Amino acid sequence: MKPREAFADQARSCCELGSPLTARICERLGAALSPEQGEVARRILNWPGDASSRGDSVPLRLAGALHGLVLDGSATALADAYTKGDPDTKLLVQTICDHEAQILDWLDHPPQTNEVARSAAIIAAARFAVSHRSLPIEALELGASAGLNLNFARCTLLQDGAVSLRPDWRGDLPHGMFTVTDARGVDLNPLDPQRDALRLLAYCWADQADRLARLRAALQIARVHSPEVDRGDAADWLEAQLASPAPGRLRFVYHTVAWQYFPPKVQARCEAALNDAGRRAGPTAPLAHFAMEADGGRGASLHLRLWDGQLRIWSLGRADFHGRWIEWHPVAESPSA
Repeated sequence: MKPREAFADQARSCCELGSPLTARICERLGAALSPEQGEVARRILNWPGDASSRGDSVPLRLAGALHGLVLDGSATALADAYTKGDPDTKLLVQTICDHEAQILDWLDHPPQTNEVARSAAIIAAARFAVSHRSLPIEALELGASAGLNLNFARCTLLQDGAVSLRPDWRGDLPHGMFTVTDARGVDLNPLDPQRDALRLLAYCWADQADRLARLRAALQIARVHSPEVDRGDAADWLEAQLASPAPGRLRFVYHTVAWQYFPPKVQARCEAALNDAGRRAGPTAPLAHFAMEADGGRGASLHLRLWDGQLRIWSLGRADFHGRWIEWHPVAESPSA
């Protein structure tokens, strides 16, 4: 998708996901950017690949850069306009021109959100899995970013807590109890919750106070319970993690809105590693795979596979990409489906 189309498309998505401020920014900049405004505009308008959220997410790279300038105090006029919820086009363009070097650096990196609200779906899936195989969990996350969702066991679902997750829940709530004995993840470019806190906060949309508060709380937890995230390729890592059995534990592999960014060969190797380990799994060393991923429908689909001497598959329901709502309706599916 070309850059101007990508900005318009991102504006629509931001409206649907409850951020009118980010929608206005994307809409206005998509229409206003022109080559004579400087290197940032030229680079964006001449972007060589897919600029949309299904490709390089160029609008969100720029939106994150601008929010970063607001958060670190570099752009006070823009910060005032953000507070009012309506930065005008002239101010946006001027801010880009005034902070060209910083913004060019942000454009070099794809957005890395660590949407903590997705832990609500992870918690529910873990409860559901343990209700079928009651063992301590070894959690393995693909595409973990800063690893904040590796601390899902330290979040609370529809209860008070340091990180309280309160999605609009539709359906029966799974009540199984679980313990996590070990949690580890992998990412091509893992972020550090302390060193990269500004980057993580900047990619969280500025007019979504609940998301920002939840993220700040999760960052506080990560300072005490530092997530273990390895730098590497998801397929290489998963093959190594699943190479040997884990008796007495339920291995719980999961990913949330990450699979679509894996190259097809990586997806195929991850799938092969899961199936191979699944064939070796048994009642005392089961394997579960939970996916919260886009499938073209409303929000993300929730799917769980469990290997414990047999293969069982469930469609668990659907969830908002940012965890605002979860429709929880587990339905068993045929393994051949």
